[in-house]
Parts: sequence; C-alpha cells; structure tokens
Amino acid sequence: MADSRPGTRDRLAIIAGGGQLPRYVAEAAKARGESPYILALTNESADDWSGFDHEVISIGNYAGIGAAFRRHGIGRAVLTGWVRRRPEWRDIHAPFKALLAVPSVVRTLLRGGDDTVLKMVIRLIESEGVRVVGAHEIVPGLLGTEGPLGRLAPDAAAEADIAAAAAAALALGRLDVGQGAVAVGGRVVALEGAEGTDGMLERVAELRAAGRISQRRKGVLVKLCKPGQDLRADLPAIGPETLRLAKAAGLAGIAVEAGRSLVLERAALVCEADAGGLFVTGILPERTEGGR
Repeated sequence: MADSRPGTRDRLAIIAGGGQLPRYVAEAAKARGESPYILALTNESADDWSGFDHEVISIGNYAGIGAAFRRHGIGRAVLTGWVRRRPEWRDIHAPFKALLAVPSVVRTLLRGGDDTVLKMVIRLIESEGVRVVGAHEIVPGLLGTEGPLGRLAPDAAAEADIAAAAAAALALGRLDVGQGAVAVGGRVVALEGAEGTDGMLERVAELRAAGRISQRRKGVLVKLCKPGQDLRADLPAIGPETLRLAKAAGLAGIAVEAGRSLVLERAALVCEADAGGLFVTGILPERTEGGR
C-alpha cells in the first residue's frame, strides 16, 4: 500500500467531478488505509465531502491544483466523475512551467474533443511531478467483465444490435466525440454527444414515444472506450440510473467493453436488470487501434 502520510509526496488526490464515481473511489481508497485528499470541482461535484480532507476548486485553476498538490504531499492523482462545463480561456490559471510543458492549453480546451482535453489535463498534472492513475487501479472491482453480469443474455436480435451499435461507437470514438450508441432493429438510432449517455437515452425514449423508432423492436445501448483513449481517465461507466433510462427507452439491454469500462453499484444494477427483464453484458469488440 502506498504511503499517504503528509510530506511523503505519495498521498492520493481525487479530482472529483459529478456523478457517483468520485465517492466510490474515495471510499475504496479510505478502506485500503489511505487518506485521500479531495479536490472537488466547482459546480460539478455535488457530494458532501465533510468526511474527507478536501477543498473546492475551479476546473481551470491549474495553478491552485498544483499548489494543493505541494501543500498536501500529493504524489498520485485520479480523475473521476463527469465535467459538464469546460472552462473559458479567461478562467484558466496555469503556472509558467505547466504552459511550457503543454503550450497549447487554451487551443486544446477550446477545440479539442474530450479525450484530447483529458490527455492535456494529465500532462499538466504530470508537470507537477504527480503520477496520474486510473480509477480502476484504485477500485479494480469496478471493471466490467466479459459475458452477462446477470441471469439474462442477449438473444440473436440483440446480438445484431450490439454489433451495429459497437461499430458506430468505435467510429464516433475515432472522432473524439462520444463513447456510446444505440441500435434498434440493426439500425443505429442515436449517438452520444455533448449531452452524455443519460441525455442520449432520454432522446431515444422521446423518439420512441413519437413513433420515430419501432415500438416492436427493443434495441441495445453499447458503450466502448474511444480508440487510442488513455485508460487513466473517462472510462465508459454505467450504473443503476443508466439501466433505468435504458428501460424507459424500451431497450433490451446494455453492452459495455469488458476490462475497459466501469460498472457502478454492480449488485444493485444486476438485481434491477434481472427484475426488469434487461441484460447487461461485457463484450470484446474487434479493434484495429490500440489503447494505453
């Protein structure tokens, strides 16, 4: 176990965005005997962090984040949770040495896709002498596994939808746009954009209610890593809320990439899936590009 005592420069920092993942990682680190320091992002993290050493900091304040690393002996950092809003260029505060290490900070934030931006953030953190680790390294049990997670498995129609949605998700990922796609009756009907997976599923439900999607055929949500994605940040994730939205959209189930996706509240997710008649399964899509 890593030494997390102040002054050792190996304490773990959790940069916490929105969603449930930051809390899972923090609790798991604490259970391992660590004393994680939480950097809760302004207007993103809604958790009550009173049980942890923490501070609230804006996402563009790289100088402040670096100062917190030095002040609290941080040697490792994990990026967790979603970020809904990118900082404007005027909100960016970075030390000169970081700008030398990553000279295209502003251009990347304004024009880059999510994975491009996350890779830049990792480089900024590393310029402070801090090692970035993946959430799955802190909580390895969160990784999705191959095959059905519950008692239900995809049938032939669902397998065809999985193949169609997986191909679309990989194509979308090459553009660094999103990680998810929905296929119904072998036809791709929705791609994940800036609204995220939840917003996409809500859109599918609206399309089905309006008669734009077949009422007879169910369909599947597929979430995959982007080709070439750095696996230390923004792994595809699903949880009970994803399942509820998939059910509301009339889908037969969810497929995620085995070994490269996170499954939150697995026991509750599987229980709800079995009770609701949906499958959740881990797949190994064919890839031509490698990821870290």
